Amino acid sequence: MEYVIEMRNIRKEFPGIVANDDITLQVKKGEIHALLGENGAGKSTLMNVLFGLYEPEEGEIYVKGNKVVNNDPNIANSLGIGMVHQHFMLVDKFTVTENIILGKEPTKSGKVDLKSAAKEVQALSDQYGLRVDPYAKVEDISVGMQQRVEILKTLYRGAEILIFDEPTAVLTPQEIVELIQIMKKLVSEGKSIILITHKLKEIIEVCDRCTVIRRGKGIGTVDVKDSNPDSLAAMMVGREVNFTVAKGIADPKESVLTIKDLVVLDSRKVPAVNGLNLNIRAGEIVGIAGVDGNGQSELLEAITGLRKISEGSIHLRDSDITNKTPRNVTRTGLAHIPQDRHKHGLVLDFSVGENMVLQTYYEKPFSNNGILKFSPIFEKANKLITEYDVRTPDAHTPARALSGGNQQKAIIAREVDRDPDFLIAAQPTRGLDVGAIEFIHSKLIEQRDKGKAVLLVSFELDEIMNVSDKIAVMYEGRIVAEVDPKQTTEQELGLLMAGGKRGTADAE
Repeated sequence: MEYVIEMRNIRKEFPGIVANDDITLQVKKGEIHALLGENGAGKSTLMNVLFGLYEPEEGEIYVKGNKVVNNDPNIANSLGIGMVHQHFMLVDKFTVTENIILGKEPTKSGKVDLKSAAKEVQALSDQYGLRVDPYAKVEDISVGMQQRVEILKTLYRGAEILIFDEPTAVLTPQEIVELIQIMKKLVSEGKSIILITHKLKEIIEVCDRCTVIRRGKGIGTVDVKDSNPDSLAAMMVGREVNFTVAKGIADPKESVLTIKDLVVLDSRKVPAVNGLNLNIRAGEIVGIAGVDGNGQSELLEAITGLRKISEGSIHLRDSDITNKTPRNVTRTGLAHIPQDRHKHGLVLDFSVGENMVLQTYYEKPFSNNGILKFSPIFEKANKLITEYDVRTPDAHTPARALSGGNQQKAIIAREVDRDPDFLIAAQPTRGLDVGAIEFIHSKLIEQRDKGKAVLLVSFELDEIMNVSDKIAVMYEGRIVAEVDPKQTTEQELGLLMAGGKRGTADAE
């Protein structure tokens, strides 16, 4: 059989690690082919080889039956291969059209012909049902819309084979539904798609076949219709995975965090949080459910000292932390797993060890009279790397070199190890595989059972419902309802998140 893409026996090495070890991938024309594996299994590396960003040490690549030497993304583009990266590569200040044509600008009389380019972008957008405004500035559009711009960039360059790298990691549930429709539309128009993911539900819903990679090695390719989430998860991590969150009944005690009449302005000086009240007790996990953009980010920034509070108060136990500096808030007993691990969780060019002490480097034994002591820093880091199964060559490796899941584990290790009274977990499992999700959920419940207060903010409704002891629904900057996860449904939560009224669940 002739495959549209065939990668044979690919080997790719980096210093101290074999990322791809003799992997073969065969993609048929007109299929959505999943590439499944744990964080750090080698999925993105394999696709970066296909897209010409990396050159393999061994192996061959065939496109439509022809052997190719593909060591440059421009060659990949000329072969009809396009890639939508997990972290978007867009210029915020440019318009949608300017981003799409960048590097392949049409000209007229020696000038860039933006008018004809915008028309072409509009035509492509209409053809594939992308509904993108060619004249909008990228900084003004949603994350889901930015992803559509990335898809249009590949289509504008004539891509027949599209690689999607973890495309749903940053999307809301509604945007995920829309993206799945877009992928189906692309395939119906004759495109072929390789979908890098570890979301089993999406594979079952949208993919034809699935190739599984584990720790750099190919495990096998299966027909999705003959598979189920349990069998795929076992192939991915090499053991059975528990999809239900194992936890006992919560036993909440005294209040740990009390928020009263909170008002927080966004960057346009409009109230993003508008009269919010919330109480979180020791020994409970409170989940915040809400559609993105209803003030969740501003609320977390206000609690952690990253954004000024206009009105109201925040108390952590007996301490008033209203408008305190981030360090003062942290020292009062708060730990924060931020929603964007690259922007707010890590210094990517620092080593894993240095990142492990970002909250404590100024304390003994990590420093003395302002001078860092690297021996205790790396001793501590090695202990946490082992305890939290952070997969890294060593503690001196730059954080940038770790997979997303292992970067997240490093942040969680740092924050939980400080034994905080109050832990904020914002999108803690975004972009993570089922094994890592299972691990992180167990850590959150472990904190709860130690008598800590936990605030969980997530767009994953099943995560909110499975992990939380109480769910606070946030809409237009306020908590509009508090519900018991055992007495509600995803449908009722969805209604409340959209500003609807209470159904059957009673307020606590």
